[in-house]
Amino acid sequence: MSSVDFLDKLLDGVEVKWMPLESCATLERGRRVTKSELSPEKKYPVFSGGVTPMGFYDNFNQAKNTITIVKYGTAGFINLIETDFWANDVCYCVKPSQALNNKYLYYYLKNNQKEIQSLATDAIPAHLPTEEILNYLVPIPLPDDIERSLEFQAKIVRSLDAFTELTAELTAELTARKKQYRHYRDQLLRFEDESVEWKPLNKIGKFIRGKRFTKADFVENGISAIHYGEIYTRYDTWTDHAVSKVRSDLEGALRYAEPNDVVITGVGETVEDVGKAVAWVGDGDVAIHDDSYAFRHSMNPKYISYAMQTAAFIDEKAKHVSRGKVNRLLVDGVAKVRIPIPHPDDIEKSLVEQARIVSILDKFNALTNSITEGLPREIELRQKQYEHYRDLMLSFPKPKEAAT
Repeated sequence: MSSVDFLDKLLDGVEVKWMPLESCATLERGRRVTKSELSPEKKYPVFSGGVTPMGFYDNFNQAKNTITIVKYGTAGFINLIETDFWANDVCYCVKPSQALNNKYLYYYLKNNQKEIQSLATDAIPAHLPTEEILNYLVPIPLPDDIERSLEFQAKIVRSLDAFTELTAELTAELTARKKQYRHYRDQLLRFEDESVEWKPLNKIGKFIRGKRFTKADFVENGISAIHYGEIYTRYDTWTDHAVSKVRSDLEGALRYAEPNDVVITGVGETVEDVGKAVAWVGDGDVAIHDDSYAFRHSMNPKYISYAMQTAAFIDEKAKHVSRGKVNRLLVDGVAKVRIPIPHPDDIEKSLVEQARIVSILDKFNALTNSITEGLPREIELRQKQYEHYRDLMLSFPKPKEAAT
């Protein structure tokens, strides 16, 4: 069903009047606070020019359920803050009149966020002019009957709320399952009741540093490559394909991870990012960046990657990270961190046990992290369904569209 057909049935002859935002709502600018005034121990989140809070403050200047529109930075980003908060001076706070349902206005603006973002200037940082947002048109159903208009707006809000609540429930379920998975993974790899030998990585294999290439070297067709930054943004525990390719003429100047190597980041913005591992189980070699290492060994690569995710390994790894503006892995130190080897005196039996553990963890991992199956996939589908119906319910024909 098209949005026009859907709205025709929903409106059923209801009049819609398009009004500039300034005639049905007021805009308030926030008040400036600096990062030096913020602290994680303080109570109220501070929203500025970003999508997430810039920090926490000891006071608030806006009540919960206030609509915000970012003026600078991520200009045009629409948000509904569901707690009392401090609005910094680079965002607008939108206060609808008594004839406009706050949540209805939020859903409408959010549905048209891309168009609002396009109104921003090309300056650095991007800037959304006040007059542009004040003149932005908003559809008001039944403009001459406030009571019926609010009932109509509330009907749309209830329908869209039902979708968001379902997504929120699935997200909460996913959070709980991830916590359960991490606990089970760490317990499974603790081997408290079994005969294992804890060996340092340098007794299991060797580290091979990659060679430098830049994002300017990325091409559509070329040599498969893993950039260190992609390891903690684009990959999970293991992968059999590279998301990037680099120029073929670099072939002789690069270093490669071989099938079954574990590729490890050498730098990162956080200590947790440094040393993040992904097992390379593709068919051929893959080029790796010089801020990463290929760990070459004779064990199950997925098993090693899972072992490197445990809380125990991360705690030990953190001792071998050089902290600064860029956190860097001290590979000679991390090479001494130990992981458990089941049945160390029987290689065949050890590999069977490693494969058994990997099979269990792969299933848990798919449930909690996979974008093609499990809860993340379900959440993605529900989000798309919600956006589809939000568009159907809020794509009111504008005057020019209605006349054509």
